[in-house]
Amino acid sequence: MTDHLDYEIRSITVIGAGAMGHGIAHVAAAAGYDVCLTDVSQAALDHALERVRDNLDRGIAKGKVTERERDDTLGHLHGEPDLRVAASAADLVIEAVPEQVDLKRAVFATAAETAPEHAIFATNTSSIPLAQLVGAVPRPAQFVGLHFFNPVHLQPLLEIVRAGATGEDTLQRALQFATRVGKDPIVVRDVAGFASSRLGIALGLEAIRMVEEGVASAADIDKAMELGYRHPMGPLKLTDLVGLDVRLAIAQTLAREIDPVRFAPPRLLVELVAAGKLGKKSGEGFYLY
Repeated sequence: MTDHLDYEIRSITVIGAGAMGHGIAHVAAAAGYDVCLTDVSQAALDHALERVRDNLDRGIAKGKVTERERDDTLGHLHGEPDLRVAASAADLVIEAVPEQVDLKRAVFATAAETAPEHAIFATNTSSIPLAQLVGAVPRPAQFVGLHFFNPVHLQPLLEIVRAGATGEDTLQRALQFATRVGKDPIVVRDVAGFASSRLGIALGLEAIRMVEEGVASAADIDKAMELGYRHPMGPLKLTDLVGLDVRLAIAQTLAREIDPVRFAPPRLLVELVAAGKLGKKSGEGFYLY
């Protein structure tokens, strides 16, 4: 017997106004959902909304977005710094805060205080097992993973993670949501790193070790994968785009949950993060920006 929730997703709350959060809010609003983006920092919210506008304006300049589509998207999107207020009318709550179990559990617990009983809770975690998060919400059958990729408004993949308790109705609504926001979904079971992060981090960590060992320059390692294996972006450029701190957090999670040898973070990665060289967002990682 499957669960059945008699409602349609119309209103979405996105928690976290960083790179992933503002991107998720962008694609959801562009698909016609009413979207509330929430963050503890009003400045972060203002910056996120401006980034959405900038991305839409770039789309207009490239002929991929019309002015009306931009205005409609922005009309469906607003910011709210109070999480309890933001979640109070949500049919779907999507968490996109940093990769910290305690933080994710805390924001889910707070959102659950005011969210409607029918609301689905989704996490954008790229590596943390959902089993470690689901206990923060009152109805585990309404919990699912929605792992987007950066930049969200351009990347077509959406990895849907089905936790042990995720209901069939919740899964089907997640698939419908993926289609409506223009993503091509895959469904994976709840294992640390899922499918995409586990494979991606393995390649990325080995590329970092190769730089560390002096096998080749970062640029030449990336060129090898781009030209030799037809990857659209080399693993070190991708690490800079994702964020070295994010990659480190994923590696630490997989080392803890799967194998401490295979996924041990390279010394170079740890040192760069400690030095604040986080990639594109900080201006320097394996490349200068």
